[in-house]
Amino acid sequence: MTIEGRGTKGEGQRTKDEGRKSKVEYPKLTTLKAQGRPSWDEYFLKITELVSQRSTCLRRQTGALLVKEKRILATGYNGAPTGLKHCAEVGCLREKQGISSGERHELCRGLHAEQNVIIQAALHGIEIKGSTLYCTHQPCALCAKMAINAGINKILFRGGYPDPLAESILREAKVELIHFEG
Repeated sequence: MTIEGRGTKGEGQRTKDEGRKSKVEYPKLTTLKAQGRPSWDEYFLKITELVSQRSTCLRRQTGALLVKEKRILATGYNGAPTGLKHCAEVGCLREKQGISSGERHELCRGLHAEQNVIIQAALHGIEIKGSTLYCTHQPCALCAKMAINAGINKILFRGGYPDPLAESILREAKVELIHFEG
């Protein structure tokens, strides 16, 4: 078919039939609902898993989010401070010395995800008092103390961590600690 007498149909030209609107098929909303929609807690905890994939720790990849009024304020993952070599480059000091998980935190060149999320919020001037901390793992005692002083009032996590002191001080400070198993 020719268009406007210029020869055969070329790129960017339409025939009369192609100019008509065609019926577009869109996914039905009922299909999305049938799959199930995550709760807000599930949603934020799934995001912590994605954030943890940025971790540079050789032992455990952790992620954290600070959330207030269903809005993400900041994210953090565990790893060496900005500008320092990652453990993959220099090795794990704790592994070399046979230090068990949950012990001797000072002998690690990395920061915990919970520390990093609090630092990121502070670095960018974001108020976190009254926020909720979502973590891939239960915070250690050091991170629990930071969360208390930062005014975080609720912590949700999936994976356990061997630190009964953290549980004790969070309970004493009346910070709600929830092990999410969903």
